[in-house]
Amino acid sequence: MNLSTAFFIQPNAVVSFVGGGGKTTAMFRLAAELVKNGKRIVTTTTTRIFAAQIQLAPQHIFFINTEQTLRDVRAALDTYPHVLVIGATSQEGKAFGIEPALVDALIAMDEVDAVLVEADGSRMRPFKAPDEHEPVVPQSTTLLVPVVGIDALGQPLDDEHVHRASLAAQRLEIPLRTTLKAEHIARLLAHPHGGLKNKPNPARVIPLINKVHHTDQLTSARNIADQLLQYDAIDAVAIGAVKNETHPVNELVQGVAAVILAAGGSTRMQGAVKQLLPWGNSTLIHNAVNIAQQARVSEIIVVTGNRANEIEHQIVGTNARVINNPDWASGRASSIRAGIHALHPKTAAAIFINADQPFLSPQVIDTIIQHYHSTLAPIIVPTYAGTAGSPVLFARSLFDNLKALEGDQGGRELLHIHNALVEKIAIPDTRAATDIDTMDEYQTALRESQSNESALL
Repeated sequence: MNLSTAFFIQPNAVVSFVGGGGKTTAMFRLAAELVKNGKRIVTTTTTRIFAAQIQLAPQHIFFINTEQTLRDVRAALDTYPHVLVIGATSQEGKAFGIEPALVDALIAMDEVDAVLVEADGSRMRPFKAPDEHEPVVPQSTTLLVPVVGIDALGQPLDDEHVHRASLAAQRLEIPLRTTLKAEHIARLLAHPHGGLKNKPNPARVIPLINKVHHTDQLTSARNIADQLLQYDAIDAVAIGAVKNETHPVNELVQGVAAVILAAGGSTRMQGAVKQLLPWGNSTLIHNAVNIAQQARVSEIIVVTGNRANEIEHQIVGTNARVINNPDWASGRASSIRAGIHALHPKTAAAIFINADQPFLSPQVIDTIIQHYHSTLAPIIVPTYAGTAGSPVLFARSLFDNLKALEGDQGGRELLHIHNALVEKIAIPDTRAATDIDTMDEYQTALRESQSNESALL
């Protein structure tokens, strides 16, 4: 995945990079991608940039005054689609930055599609806490990208590994030389005086966890990302290595909710309500919630209807939020609508789970979610021995289509209509596909479960 896709770059974007661990490389990588897409880009800094890095832009302009600089940029963009604007160079081999007001003027130009800003310095450290005078974030910023290098994880909180280590220790309320853990990195990136410092109110926030090259680092980065998503200010988290020209982003971690559909009348269960049938030490509905709680979901919504009070009683004490669908008898579509309406506004996708799949596992759910994070495919369908099954993930872009379903229509209706948007992923554990519609199927599943438990003793 490239950066422009992960950052959802919109027209007239102003992207400000702060933090440490690869801001300059990320800025120039994004500029190259946007130029390749036919856009005209201005890169700049509001702090300082190494003079050697000036050569990363095909053309650079030194600031003289606002009026003259705008004329120079306009003329340069006629020939070069990427122009770097900087202040004078210093004897230390750095170029000074520009005033943030000039960024506002640059993005107002018809000739400029996006302005990318390095708004912070970190003295080559992978992690930092900003001082009083920084970062210098233009008010026109539409996307703030706090950057951290994964190589900060596991290192001591000291000046060798963290720029302004004392400030970081104060913000985190931990001693200097504490070994940095995932929770420390997430907390400082999402701190109003850390990674979010000086964020303009309308700006989106997508932190970038950089320098992720191998599996262990990816696992750690996912842990940081999951913790970051617990903060309302964070829209998504990009994980990758921006020095990789072709695939700088491995995953874009976003909020994916679990919507457990538990409103049905169990018409083929000979009078029993399958959500309330015993399973293990609890019931099928409790089992479904328990599975979701162990997966990487941002929230759990349980849609009830038939025997709503009894079903809700079964999941007291869990972190699931119960939504009663008074129109449940009209069919499955009404429960899907109820679940979607209840989702957090920043939820990027929802995975719809049936309460009657007792052998579904958190690993299956995580596999589907992870595939979404790495592909951003609007529909993810698991297959079991080549046959499509449940649960199915739908991105927010299809929520309106789901809400338009009627009667007993479910998400599968959309799989045929939007077949080109479907990504399939093979699940080796075919038992996870088992669902229960009749008492015979329930008894068979119960015997299999008890047999497996006996085998483990």
